Amino acid sequence: MNDSIANPFGASDSRGVALRHQDSREDTQVLAMVTAAHRFPRDVVKAADRILNAFSRTTLAEVAEYAFARGGSNISGPSIRAAEAIAQQWTNLSNGWSELARSVGEDGVGVSIVEAYCVDYESNSREAIKFVVRHWRDTKSGGYALRDERDIYELLANQAQRRKRACILASIPGDVIEMAMQQVAVTLKATADTSPEGVKKLADTFGELGITREAIEKKIQRKLEAITPAQIVTLKRIYASLRDAMSEPKDWFEVEPEAAPAAGLEAVRAAAKQKREAKQKAAGKALTDAPSGAESGGDPGAAAAAPEPAKPVKATAAVMSNLQRAVFTAQHAEGAAAVLAEARPVVSPEQLATLAEVYRKKWAPAAAAANEGPAFDEAAFIAILQSCQSVDELDDVMERTRGMPADPMHDRILEAYRAHRATLEE
Repeated sequence: MNDSIANPFGASDSRGVALRHQDSREDTQVLAMVTAAHRFPRDVVKAADRILNAFSRTTLAEVAEYAFARGGSNISGPSIRAAEAIAQQWTNLSNGWSELARSVGEDGVGVSIVEAYCVDYESNSREAIKFVVRHWRDTKSGGYALRDERDIYELLANQAQRRKRACILASIPGDVIEMAMQQVAVTLKATADTSPEGVKKLADTFGELGITREAIEKKIQRKLEAITPAQIVTLKRIYASLRDAMSEPKDWFEVEPEAAPAAGLEAVRAAAKQKREAKQKAAGKALTDAPSGAESGGDPGAAAAAPEPAKPVKATAAVMSNLQRAVFTAQHAEGAAAVLAEARPVVSPEQLATLAEVYRKKWAPAAAAANEGPAFDEAAFIAILQSCQSVDELDDVMERTRGMPADPMHDRILEAYRAHRATLEE
């Protein structure tokens, strides 16, 4: 008889083996990054130059700083986008966040323990912040517990971004951070007019919409004479949103109903529309004469990219955002084609080609398989997310994908959604 006694402490299940393999793989990756960091140490001078060059871009400088008023004083600092850009150019850094544990509290509401971190593999230093997130969302009419995994993930990601920013900024020398923010100020000053004449022109422009100087000062929590370049950029975005009918004055300012007459606002919008139409008149004939989808084998996208007018004219970002979303979220290919046809006279050839590419990626597979649902294209959907101009618009795009045949809740899509939402919120 061959009697044997099993070791009660041995790992006999496949899950334990898988966890050990995963830990071993992660240890190997960390060791490889540490080895590479010591073999190829960062050149501080070159890294500083790369950071300065990065923040010389207007698009990055405009989102590189947050600012708000508290207790009568202005509070500002590097945003998460700025921290990530600095970390990328500083090299040999790794940063992120992870959910360590999850449980249910005594009140029945879930609780997660989350850690945000930043590791410098060259100096072998690690900055980490552990914090607790309650699965709860507060609203003006009360609050409610979060049950959906997507909502919980977004809550954790939103809370983790601020801690991750703090870890990154703690891992990089303070003078480097200060240098980067000085470059932000220089870049914004080159594009934002803070002179007395420029400030007066800005106030007069908002005055045409019935928005008083006092309302603007209350919004920025300071006198107009002390406005910063970053706030100039913010106000220009607000004006563009109002002009393109994406929002109303009450969404941004504390104004009386009669203080923002609809007639004045509609006049500004009508003038903007007339100006766009006048600029696009030269390109209209070329776009109108372009071959239709039926003449090019039934693919409206292929026909849309063909015309090349002599003078390219671009539609606003808000208009393009609406058109891209309309093409992508249409109920069928015919509806998307109709959107393309309506877009011809109001967008440039390059923008029409962009819409056509969205059409081809989303609806060409559906045309090939008439009885099957449209194939989900991840890259096209991420492009739609990144074109959204507000948090509400971003959430609406995500919500409207629930009925699609393919599940869009892929990790990369969630990451793109989270990152763009954090940018819009800041």
